[in-house]
Amino acid sequence: MTKVLLVDDQALVRMGFRLLLESAEGVEVVGEAADGGSAVDQVRALRPDVVVMDVRMPGVNGIDATRDIVAEHPGVRVLVLTTFDLDEYAFAALRAGASGFLLKDAGPAELVTAVRTVASGDAVVSARVTRRMLELFADRFPESGAAPAAGATHPRLAGLTPRETDVLHCIAEGLSNAEIADRLFLSETTVKTHVGRILAKLGVRDRLQAVVLAYESGLVRARTD
Repeated sequence: MTKVLLVDDQALVRMGFRLLLESAEGVEVVGEAADGGSAVDQVRALRPDVVVMDVRMPGVNGIDATRDIVAEHPGVRVLVLTTFDLDEYAFAALRAGASGFLLKDAGPAELVTAVRTVASGDAVVSARVTRRMLELFADRFPESGAAPAAGATHPRLAGLTPRETDVLHCIAEGLSNAEIADRLFLSETTVKTHVGRILAKLGVRDRLQAVVLAYESGLVRARTD
């Protein structure tokens, strides 16, 4: 059973999400919070597997709450809610340790799938959103040459093999495991193995955090054209 905490300052929104999630097999809503401060307290008391977190709330916002929750409870996954897929606040929440973000107008099936995905340890950000997000914030990332070797000197990337570096480049483009397998002529099983090793070597929670590190380190350069 995946235990979920809902965090949103609008009671009707929380009610809607509760109804959707509680109708899904294997998902249990264990609590609700109307602001980030209450969310942190609720996580301590209820120990949910996933926190569905709004970003813009009075008092403690979702970004600060996400940072506190992830720091105090590394095993708890945060799924950020946002009204717009290019929301700067949502991007900040991802950098604070969230495992992905979902648009508030997402369909019921998308919400349930997203909760299950982050609970399993993976990240939820589609290739389309990943690319648009990184393009929007391209000026935040250092310039870098295209050659992998240039970025591989970064301390946290130095331990990657050439093949793992290739896979990380593909992850940073927002490619799925199937798309990476097709591009690099590998099996999906092999790609999954590489992804697992990359996350372990980089010391990151999921592939989304690996993407952020790849850009921040200069291994990959965001496109601005």
